[in-house]
Amino acid sequence: MRTLDIILPLTWAALSLANSQEPLLPNLQPTCVAFDPYSYSQNVARCPAINRATSQPVELDLQYVDINPTAEKILLFVHGWPALWSTWSNQIKHFEASIPELLAKNYRLIIPNLRGFGASTHPGDIESSSTMADMVSDLACILGLASPKSKAVCIGHDWGAQICWEAARMRPDLIEAVAGAVVPYIAAAGPFMPIEQVALAVPKLAYQTYFEKNTEEATLELDSSIRRTLRATYRSSSSPPPSTFLSRTRPFLEAYKDIDVIPPIPFMSSVEEDYLVEQYLLQGFRNTLQFYTHGNRYGSWAFDHSQGNLSISQPALFIPPTNDPVADWESVATLLGSASFFSYLRVENVALNGLTWVPVGTPFQLNWLKLVFI
Repeated sequence: MRTLDIILPLTWAALSLANSQEPLLPNLQPTCVAFDPYSYSQNVARCPAINRATSQPVELDLQYVDINPTAEKILLFVHGWPALWSTWSNQIKHFEASIPELLAKNYRLIIPNLRGFGASTHPGDIESSSTMADMVSDLACILGLASPKSKAVCIGHDWGAQICWEAARMRPDLIEAVAGAVVPYIAAAGPFMPIEQVALAVPKLAYQTYFEKNTEEATLELDSSIRRTLRATYRSSSSPPPSTFLSRTRPFLEAYKDIDVIPPIPFMSSVEEDYLVEQYLLQGFRNTLQFYTHGNRYGSWAFDHSQGNLSISQPALFIPPTNDPVADWESVATLLGSASFFSYLRVENVALNGLTWVPVGTPFQLNWLKLVFI
């Protein structure tokens, strides 16, 4: 869950200021940006994958939006759950509207729907066929088809942050810098930790045990009213969820049982919300729960752990929110010793309006971006 306008300027600032102690964040104010996801054309990358349940190779059709495709520098935006390419709306519109023409010609935005989201297809097996290495392979495939021999800055939010961290670690030949919002780099240095243990330390992650152990039941619940599910999940500080939301193991929407009508998503227009609902109606939530299954979590850890090289040498930026009700992510990063695995890391906090939804819930003006580039 999460995303933000401030990621873009901070990412490029991190390239040149990685060793500086000067603060990167200016005193910016939120702004509202109109966005029409229907106006953007979709590209499709056909990418190899495997269904590990059947040991059969498959081909995936992965959707992505390609903005300013003739530019040289690539910004690769990676969403989390339950998001889509369109939840980077504030970043897209601010980038298009706020950057002088000369600079806009130099930067290209590639924004995929991850496998199983929207119209991007899935191997079919959600238990063990979508590890972090599989996700990184998808990104490499998209980049290879969209712009062969090019490198990108990977910018991720929520699960997208973890994918970007792993992409930087696994593919330094493709990823020249990396930024992650909310979720820190979780290196596979220690033993595998089951989700039950994680939830004991972070009670607001208890819902993940439900997604892991009762995946089919969770799918039926989430799919029973996709709009209600999305509205329940996308709340803001001014229109918060019930206090017990996310802290129960089952069902996911138990905290909303006495609320007949959940208000619209507070930081999306009706057009954006309708688009999000339509895209989730294509496949439902089942394939998107791939992030939470034991097979994929363990498979991701085992692959990383066996490789041994857990360091990230590229310039990196971690953006933890200061008031996320789910967890104190900066403290989590400290507890995990995340910083020790980076050669060049900057950490910049941001205060949230949209709970954990940094990209859509906490948009910022990008005037400072011009100063960074100049």
